[in-house]
Amino acid sequence: MKENEPIMVQSVEVVSTKGGTALFLVTKEKTIVIQVDTTIGEALLAAQNGKQAERPQTHDCMVNLLVGLEAKVSHIVIVDAQDGVFFARIVVKQESVVAKKIAEIDARPSDALVLALKTKCPIFLNRKVLDACEDMSDTLARLRKKS
Repeated sequence: MKENEPIMVQSVEVVSTKGGTALFLVTKEKTIVIQVDTTIGEALLAAQNGKQAERPQTHDCMVNLLVGLEAKVSHIVIVDAQDGVFFARIVVKQESVVAKKIAEIDARPSDALVLALKTKCPIFLNRKVLDACEDMSDTLARLRKKS
């Protein structure tokens, strides 16, 4: 297996915690968790539930900018994890009759995940990220029972 092998995330579950928000990324193999602040947690919940803010938020602005450029988010990838810090890339595609462009943009995973949920694009984890993280499937199952 290659360390950069993409593993598809089947679902994202957002759980409020005392110190912020826990994002559970569920794959066929295991579930990992990324901690984010409450503001990003609220943006993720809104994106997941299809709710629009009264005024455009930063992530809405990013989506609108891409639409204006006739580009779209192809997918996002959580590419690395070092000392509890995660790193992500947003892959953007722009196609026209004469050309096709693909750009990879460095991003915080939380921002990338909000964009992925807003644009309904696939989410991937690199194999090395999945292998480096503890399986949190049991924790998520316990949290589901409580709610």
